[in-house]
Amino acid sequence: MLFLPLTKPQRCHRFTVFALYSLFFLLCFKQISAAATNCKTVTVDQSGRGDFSTIQSAINSVPSKNGFWYCINVNPGTYREKVKIPNDKPFIMLKGSGQTKTKVVWNEPYLPAPTFTSLADNIIVSSMSFVNTYNGPNSKNPRAPAVAAMVNGDKTFFFQCGFSGVQDTLCDANGRHYFKECYIEGAVDFIFGNGQTIYEDCSIRYLGEMLPPGLAGYITAQARTSPAESNGFVFKNCNVYGKGTTYLGRPWRDFSRVLFYNCKLSNVVHPSGWQPWRRVGKEQNLSFSEYKNYGAGADTSKRVKWMKKLDPQTVDKLTSMSFIDSDGWLQSMPVKYI
Repeated sequence: MLFLPLTKPQRCHRFTVFALYSLFFLLCFKQISAAATNCKTVTVDQSGRGDFSTIQSAINSVPSKNGFWYCINVNPGTYREKVKIPNDKPFIMLKGSGQTKTKVVWNEPYLPAPTFTSLADNIIVSSMSFVNTYNGPNSKNPRAPAVAAMVNGDKTFFFQCGFSGVQDTLCDANGRHYFKECYIEGAVDFIFGNGQTIYEDCSIRYLGEMLPPGLAGYITAQARTSPAESNGFVFKNCNVYGKGTTYLGRPWRDFSRVLFYNCKLSNVVHPSGWQPWRRVGKEQNLSFSEYKNYGAGADTSKRVKWMKKLDPQTVDKLTSMSFIDSDGWLQSMPVKYI
C-alpha cells in the first residue's frame, strides 16, 4: 500500500481530533479520580458534639445513588441501634475510633434483625465492632440465630472490625468481600453465607462455653449451590482458638467451599475437621480444604476422607487477591482515610 504525505489541512484536522479525544479522556479520568479520592466527611457523636448523634441518621443523610465517597467518622461509644446501609447508597466509608472503643449493639434474634446490615456496593468499614447480645453472657434467652452483621453488597472491605454473637454471628451473604485483621467470635455456624470472601490475618474465636457440655460447634456454613459458582470462604493467615471443640465447617448448600490456608489452628478443632450435616452421601460435591496450617489442631491424619486435597495451583488461585479482586476495586478505594 502506498502512503502519501498528509496535507497541512489534514494534519490540522487530525491534531484537532486527537486534542479533543485527549481532553475527553482527561475529564473522564479526573471525574473517576475525584470519585475515588474526594471524601465528604461527617462525624457521629452521642454527646451532641458531632454532625449526628446516631449512625443511622448519618447514613440517612447520604444522597440516594451517591457517586462519591462519603466518610462517616464515629466517635467512641456504645451505639444501641440497628444500622442499615440500603442498596441505593454506595460509596460509604464507616470509620470508628477503634474495635473496642466504638461498638454497635443490638439484642434481637433471627436473620431479619441483624445489628448491622450492608446492602450497597463499594463499602468500607473500619475500626468498630458489631454485637448481637441476644445469646450473650448472662442471657436467659433460648439459643437462636442472632446476627451481628449481614453483608449483601459487592466490593466490601472490613478492616480491624469485630463481630460478636453465638449462633450465625456474621452473615457473609453475597458479593466479593475482604476482611482484614478482624475479630469474629461465635459457636454455631458463626460465619455463614454465599459470599466470595478472603479473611486475612483474622482472629477466629470459638465460644464453646456458650454451648451445652459435650456439644461441638461449627465455624463456617458456606452456601455455594453449584460448581459453576465462583464464591467460597478463604481463611488466610488466621488464628483459630477458643474453648471446647468445633468443626471447621459444615455445608449449608450442596457445593459448599471453604479453605483454611496457613492458619494457626488450636486444639479446639475436632480431629475429623469437617461435618457433612445434611449432605451425607453427597460429600464428593463439597470442597472443604486445608493447606499448610500449623498448631495443635492442624494434624490432618484423622480428617474426614472426603476432605478435598488441592493442588498448589488451585491454592494459589484461591488465596490470591485476584480471587476477590480481578477488576481492581480494592485498589480504587480511598484506603488512605482508614
